Amino acid sequence: MLGIHEIWLFILSGVLLNITPGPDSVYVIGRSMQMGWRGGAAAALGISFGCFFHVAAAAIGLSALLMASSTAFSILKLVGAAYLVVTGLQMLWSRPALATAIDEPVRSSLRRVFLQGVFTNALNPKVALFFLAFLPQFVAADSAHKPLAFLTLGLIFIFTGTLWCLVLAAFAARAAHRLRRSEGAIAWVNRALGGLFIYLGIRVAMLETR
Repeated sequence: MLGIHEIWLFILSGVLLNITPGPDSVYVIGRSMQMGWRGGAAAALGISFGCFFHVAAAAIGLSALLMASSTAFSILKLVGAAYLVVTGLQMLWSRPALATAIDEPVRSSLRRVFLQGVFTNALNPKVALFFLAFLPQFVAADSAHKPLAFLTLGLIFIFTGTLWCLVLAAFAARAAHRLRRSEGAIAWVNRALGGLFIYLGIRVAMLETR
């Protein structure tokens, strides 16, 4: 259907890719340690929403255009890198309050975590190129419904990834319940997340199209 073939292999590959430790997992774990399960869930949903932009782009061919245009690629790369570095520096300089860390996260904090997850993925051209390279392997070349096939596969990948991140958030929040009562531990989590964002920003800035 839709020209999709070996969907079982796609799902298996997607699950293995999702559970492989990476920046997204670190971000979800870090936010879960800071803010509990709701913070980790907000991070997971933000990451998934950011990935949806790339799935939609791959479905309508924008990712191919991005890969073909060095100017468009460079602009998106620099904007994404700048956002990541600035976000990382803000985390490094932040001084968490103990009361805020212990209490249930306020709605504005959850919204900020969600948006950081969205922009981290949406502004990362490496994610766009990943979907552009990964999805076509499971769609027949002569399929008359390529956009719908790409969208279907992308949504399956995002669904399994979201489930994994939510499970990860639950475990991390439970394990870090006592750590969140320590202002020093929260500061180290901020530094770790800040360093992660800066590292990702540098990686994105150095990314080259092939």
